[in-house]
Amino acid sequence: MNIDPIRRQGLISLVSTSTLTFVGFIATMYFAHVLGKTAYGAYALFLAYYGIFTLIGDGGFGGAAVKRISEGTDQNEYYSAFCALRIALLAVSVTALILVRPLMIDLEASGMVIWLFIALVAGVLPGIITTGVYGTDMVGVNQTAGLANTIVKVAVQIMAVYLGYSAAGLAGGFVAGIAAGGLFCLPFTQLRLTRFTKEHLKNLFTFSFWIFLSGSGAVIFAYADTILVGYFLSTADVGLYQIAVQFTAAATFTTMALRTTLYPKVSRWHAEGNTGLISFSLSRAFTYSLLLAVPVAVGGWILGERLLYFLYGAGFAEGASVLAILLLVQVINVFMFLQTMSLSAMGRPRESFYATGTAAAVNIALDLTLIPLMGIEGAAVATLITMFVNAAVAYRYLSRQISVTIERGPTLHILLAAGVMALVIILYRQFIPLSNAFLVLAAVVIGAVVYGLILLKTDVDLHDEIHDLVVELGIPWPRWL
Repeated sequence: MNIDPIRRQGLISLVSTSTLTFVGFIATMYFAHVLGKTAYGAYALFLAYYGIFTLIGDGGFGGAAVKRISEGTDQNEYYSAFCALRIALLAVSVTALILVRPLMIDLEASGMVIWLFIALVAGVLPGIITTGVYGTDMVGVNQTAGLANTIVKVAVQIMAVYLGYSAAGLAGGFVAGIAAGGLFCLPFTQLRLTRFTKEHLKNLFTFSFWIFLSGSGAVIFAYADTILVGYFLSTADVGLYQIAVQFTAAATFTTMALRTTLYPKVSRWHAEGNTGLISFSLSRAFTYSLLLAVPVAVGGWILGERLLYFLYGAGFAEGASVLAILLLVQVINVFMFLQTMSLSAMGRPRESFYATGTAAAVNIALDLTLIPLMGIEGAAVATLITMFVNAAVAYRYLSRQISVTIERGPTLHILLAAGVMALVIILYRQFIPLSNAFLVLAAVVIGAVVYGLILLKTDVDLHDEIHDLVVELGIPWPRWL
């Protein structure tokens, strides 16, 4: 296929991420119906604690290794230094888990602590392998490994839940998926272990310190609300909140695909002094991320309660108000994720930390205040405010380095198409009662078709770019489009 590397890798990332999201949706629907809110909430707490202790076990050296390896100098040495550090930090994370275990009452009660130990140990070697592959700019391989991870994870989880293993079965599938992703990347590993010097360690430490601090803020973003909902409320509330969070992931997979694709390239462009290309690519990434995030948010505001009811069960429909808030969060996420990615890739992890660190402090303060007052809606509001703060601070620092702009024409066309889509769906609801899942899904399909047609007809540049990509893939393009 005559497709340039960025388009090719971006397409692979998009297909992989969308497939992961779809598989995750189907699996979560099954788990929600079979296990209910409490068991799924226990698994969500397991994931939250795993994220925290993995951060300790990585120490920011994973991001530092990707940065140094992607620069193209002393790749084997940096890879070897990272391998040694990662193994050493495993002992630190396991020791920390042993020390705080008496305080993890909610996780201990669900019997998930032992699975947390297993997951931390099992994640070391696959993490080392995938870091090396990603650092050498094999983004497609890295994304495909993520797909293998998810497929194996979900397959094992479904089997385990069917056999009656509940939350423990979900954790076991999670561990199996980690191992599968690492095994997939192994044949593509180009880097080899070799001797490294103190200078290599020093360069990793210099970069990792700020990545670790920035990563700490990101972890707080991702998991503080889950843990605090579990602390102030119940495990069932955790399950309800996490289902809403997982549902909104449909708005983010374009952003995540572009973030993954662009990081090593922005790093290389920055090393070459090509800031103009970074600025242009970031603006395009904003557009293509909003291309999905905006219509998903608008459609979710109109159909969210019905979708939760039919897809996950009647018990989860009460999370519709939380879902509405979190959909807006994902729109702001577009700017936060891509801007902080650019800061880190351009060798500015300190500024990235300032953005995420400020937001993390705001997040904790708001969670502690709003969750006791408003329940899970309070956690969602705290996340919304926090995400806006993070995006605003990241913009302030990034705009000092490059021009950060939004493509006004395409963005207005996206908003126009989403507005027309909303009107069509509202009219559909007026005449057709959403009494079963098929009628709700029909509304989703009609809305998506209307949105796509309006967008292709109003935005010539987006039309031509999508047309060229489809043709390059060998897929026939309809004449009427």
